[in-house]
Amino acid sequence: MSKKIITGAILLLFSLGFLFARDVEVSVEDADLDMPLEGAVILSWDGTEYTGNEEGRVMVAVPDDRPVVLVIRYPGYETRRLTIPRTGDRFTVALRLGGDILESRELVIEARRPGTSETRSGRSVAITGETLSRTAEIGIVEDVMTSIKLLPGVGYTGSFNAMPSIRGGEPGDLMAVLDGFYISQPYHWNGVVSIFDPKMVASAQLSHGVFSSRYGHTISGLLEINSKQPSPVETELDMGISTSAANLNLSVPLWGKGGVMFMGKVTYWDPFIWLAKQFVADVRFVRVAPYIRSTALTGNYRLAPELELTASGFFGVDGVGAFYHNYSGYTSLTSTSDMSFDWINRLGFLNMGFTYNPRPAMMLKANAGAGFFQSDTAGYIANNVFMYYSEEFKKNYHITDDYYNIDRLQHMSLTTTTANFQGRVDFDWELGHGFLFAAGAQELYSQWIQEENSQFFVEFSKELLEQMGISYPNVPSGGYITFLNQIPISVHNHGLTTSAYTLLEYSGPRRIFGAELGLRVDHLYFMGRDFTIQTIPALNPRLNLDFNVLKDKGPLDSLSFTLGTGLFSSQNELISFIQAQNRISDFELKQNRSWTSIAGTKIDLQEGFTFTLEGYFKYVFDLAYEGLALIPTETQTAGYFDGEGFIWGFDMMFQKLESRFWDGWISYSFVYARYRNPSAKPGEWISGANVNGDWYYPSFHRFHTLNLVLNIKPVRFVNIAFRFGLASGVPRSDTGRIRVAPLLLEDGKTLVEVYKRGTRYSDTNRMPWAIPLDIKLSWFFFNSRNRVQGEAYLGLENLQTLFYKPKGNTTFNRYTGKEEAGSSTAIYNLPIPMISFGFKWSY
Repeated sequence: MSKKIITGAILLLFSLGFLFARDVEVSVEDADLDMPLEGAVILSWDGTEYTGNEEGRVMVAVPDDRPVVLVIRYPGYETRRLTIPRTGDRFTVALRLGGDILESRELVIEARRPGTSETRSGRSVAITGETLSRTAEIGIVEDVMTSIKLLPGVGYTGSFNAMPSIRGGEPGDLMAVLDGFYISQPYHWNGVVSIFDPKMVASAQLSHGVFSSRYGHTISGLLEINSKQPSPVETELDMGISTSAANLNLSVPLWGKGGVMFMGKVTYWDPFIWLAKQFVADVRFVRVAPYIRSTALTGNYRLAPELELTASGFFGVDGVGAFYHNYSGYTSLTSTSDMSFDWINRLGFLNMGFTYNPRPAMMLKANAGAGFFQSDTAGYIANNVFMYYSEEFKKNYHITDDYYNIDRLQHMSLTTTTANFQGRVDFDWELGHGFLFAAGAQELYSQWIQEENSQFFVEFSKELLEQMGISYPNVPSGGYITFLNQIPISVHNHGLTTSAYTLLEYSGPRRIFGAELGLRVDHLYFMGRDFTIQTIPALNPRLNLDFNVLKDKGPLDSLSFTLGTGLFSSQNELISFIQAQNRISDFELKQNRSWTSIAGTKIDLQEGFTFTLEGYFKYVFDLAYEGLALIPTETQTAGYFDGEGFIWGFDMMFQKLESRFWDGWISYSFVYARYRNPSAKPGEWISGANVNGDWYYPSFHRFHTLNLVLNIKPVRFVNIAFRFGLASGVPRSDTGRIRVAPLLLEDGKTLVEVYKRGTRYSDTNRMPWAIPLDIKLSWFFFNSRNRVQGEAYLGLENLQTLFYKPKGNTTFNRYTGKEEAGSSTAIYNLPIPMISFGFKWSY
């Protein structure tokens, strides 16, 4: 077979010799196994098809007056478009199963295929392969977000928070895409960890610059997750066990044309919770240990060389239960408190699609799917307080009783359900001469249901009520008034988001200059039970310019600059629960918007070193926020769409790519972010901050974040990983002195003695710095005879707690005024070192 291919190539060369001046040798191999891919199919620029020999090699005739595009296909691997430059006669292409393509120095990728991960200056940063597993597979819960939080531009959050701020944006605005399917709530335990287990993920890409108009629904960042793909020819089994979870991956081939991979995860936190109860008092009230049960599915099947079917799905459930009992006995006070809390979440989706190449220069991709999220929360708090009045209080406020008794019951029952159906179509066309045209459209239907029946008590100062025009003459100055707040809510809303985009890319010879110009349009039509709201479409033009000014000059492999600017839009989750009583008219409802501009440079050095520096400016406008007025006896909500913010900063990263003895990176991010809610009114609680419409630093803001990731490999089967970080503190409120204050109970007659401490927003007060320090020791083994390989690791996290205990604001007993011991610790993680372990085995 190989002789026929070579003979055909020679005959073709001689017959068209007046047009072709050279032929090139292309070698295709597996990046992980370093094995040639026999039978790889290469489609030439003129439609001629070539097949690789047993060594994965093929001779391809190309013109010498211009670069040409080749398409390389192999079952189970990603189809790629490649440009052969005017010079060079040998090219080696290393492909990954469902992953990236590794380039030789002469090889140029004409355009990135949607659904793959790639680091691009000014647009995105990707993390794949061993780098992903080494940084994510550690801790009580192994999570891909552990790796993402180490990247430049990502704010520090601590171990138990998978919702970081991306370059000063709202944490909840990060949009996730798994194999092309949008997921707005990709979390377990309401954001403690993500659903992305590293054992099911091949690569992850965080786009936080001016990324392509192919994607939207975010003004801060887009997280693209690509699942591991099954082998088309072999059955594969991966098993893992860690501190609190067990994983199983099973890949089954489908007649050499595709495969199906099943993935499952089960946690068992009960032993860990039992151990933590022996040392941490706050953990002792846990009744049902936190749990996660999840399963995932991914598959593909190639019906023909030009047509591939894909499918992916996920279902997970998580929850926790707690019962807390507390008794306090003093000379003048007896207090009991009981709290019960049960919480369960369910999340799932199914997505199916196809990729079709009608011609070597064209690709049509379509997918459709459905997903849901449901959260059930139920709980109560029962308090009983018996306390004697102090003589001074009785005298000052003319109290004749000797004691008072408070007996209260607060409860909450809340069910939130969201469902969505989405479908999209993408079309790519290589026009030749370095140009690529793309266009696409998406429909996203969402349903939001919320049922709540709750009651709780709120307290307002007399001065604040007077600002709102409410008078309480029987309450002394400096006093507070109690209200019983009841929340019966029943919301059934729908939304239809229509999106379309078009773009044109250009990549010059040897990629010296590149450009991408795109336009995206997003439109929302909102439907309630008995009302509808029309919105103005959001137009989002985007432009990126790339300049590769130096290549192969001394120690420089390349020096490039990037400029980009564009508009982005997203839907704030607050709009999901709009009701008719909010009286929002057509075109008043707006999408969150941002205008982002970025300038960056990337320097690739010899020996695998890379340095990137990016500076950016973002203006956020039409930001949605909600004002909650919790008085007199019910919650009144108001929706506003005039929030704004100014954000600027820069990121830098110095990285040593994967190598034999050591690799890693050091990154630093500076962020300046100020927001404003112009329509905030006195007495309203505004998410984030209420500073009467003035500019403020948001609660998640940190000026500085530094991460050091270092992997040392003294021998091939040992890896020692270090992670060290520095993160400046988030805003902290100024606090006043603890003082006695009269409180009017909900009966409107009884005045009781409590202690209060005023707080107010501060521009200058900050929590202490966070200094995370983790170590991971890994041991690898591999049997070349039967392809069995595995890893065992030991993780040591929170080591900084052995010598560093940052201080925060203290808490105090509202009936005695005494500060509670140990309450001043600023906790970013568990306040003790954590030990984790893991073992994985694959065949």
